Order: sequence, then structure tokens, then C-alpha cells
Amino acid sequence: MNIAIILAGGTGKRLGAEIPKQYIEVQGRPIISYCLAKFAEHERIDGIQIVADVMWRRFIQDKMDLEREKESYRKKFLGFSDPGKNRQLSILQGLKDILSYRDHTVVVIHDAVRPCVTKELISNCLDAAEDHEGAVPILPMKDTMYYSSDKKKITSLLERSKIFAGQAPEAFRLQPYYEANRILMPDQILRINGSAEPAVMAGMDIAVIPGDEENFKITTKKDLEMFSAIYGSQMNQQTSE
Repeated sequence: MNIAIILAGGTGKRLGAEIPKQYIEVQGRPIISYCLAKFAEHERIDGIQIVADVMWRRFIQDKMDLEREKESYRKKFLGFSDPGKNRQLSILQGLKDILSYRDHTVVVIHDAVRPCVTKELISNCLDAAEDHEGAVPILPMKDTMYYSSDKKKITSLLERSKIFAGQAPEAFRLQPYYEANRILMPDQILRINGSAEPAVMAGMDIAVIPGDEENFKITTKKDLEMFSAIYGSQMNQQTSE
């Protein structure tokens, strides 16, 4: 069984909007609905668990009821989970809420603010997780990388060919990944920045697969404008056809 945990509990402070960025509407639908639609319509995703604040849950359900993917979404929706103090605690709460599906289950972690995820990337993550305990999409670094211990001067050079940027979705075998997170409680988990960190720290076998540059995370106003332009262009193209 493959279950997607969609992270929608963030406040989006860096964007400076009045509401969390995942609920901002673009072309008449909230950003999170673009993301949910991709997982709802993927034939290899069996369930969807959403981490979201209580005050936004009715909004999510109402909006999805208006979309063409509503039937697929209804069939796969498992429930909501409470957000934690940081991203990894939100993931842990989602994991706890789906533990009853632990046998041979793969969990796919994805951010609601990465709405450009493709069916192919989701499939590639699931394929890699069949032969490993997890899989993470990565992108090569294009710029020269430096290390600075004091943020004032260069301490050393880093080998760019061996450094990569991680993306979501990330796929993990549910049971070992849950245990990898659980053992970091209560304090160490607060220092985790990336979904794969607990898995790597626990010695899990995590594969890397090619990422997708268009699968960007909406963090700033520029990101939001780029996403609006992408979907505005697609809508115009569909209209003209």
C-alpha cells in the first residue's frame, strides 16, 4: 500500500501573505488542490493523509468537492493530522495516524506548496522504494559551492559534483521510517531540516533518483508569480484548443 502524506500545516511567513501560501488561489483554485489532484489521480497512490490546521480542514474539503478530481480524492482521503512545532514533527504525527497500514506500506512525503509535481516523479520514487528502504529526488548543484564556518569568510571549497539539492516527494518504508523518527524524540527531532535526515541517521538504505527542476517549492512571491504564469499559460492553451 502506498500512502501520501501531504504537508499543509506551514504558515508561509516568508511569502508575506495574509493566509498560508498553500491556500492562496491561483486560476480559481488553491495551491494545495493542484498538489492533491496529482496524488488523487495517480493509480499507485492508495491513500492520502493531510497534515493541516483544524481551521483549514473544511476549506480543503469544500474546495476539493468543486474539482474534477473530487471522486478520486474522496476514495483515497484517509483523514487529517495535526501540525507539529516543525516540519518533521508534522511528518511524525502523520506517520502515527497511518500506522495501522504498516504492513508493506510505503509512505510518500510531499509539500502542499510543490504543486508542479509530476506523475512520472511520483512513480519513480515508488519504483526506487521497491528495491530500497526509501528514495529521494535530487538535483545537481550548478554553482560553485563554498563552506564558511563564520559566514564572513570562505573556510573551504566543496566538491560540487558530490553535492545535491533534495526535493519532495520522498518515499520511505513506513515502519523503519517511523522508528527512525520516533527515536529522535523529544528534542533531537526539532533540529531536523529534511525528511530524509532521520532515515540516513538510522542507517536506512535510501536511494537517490533524478529530480525535476520544474518541481519547485513556492516559498517567495517570485515563486508564486512563476507558478501563476505556468498555469495561466496552460489555461490559455487549453482554451485556445
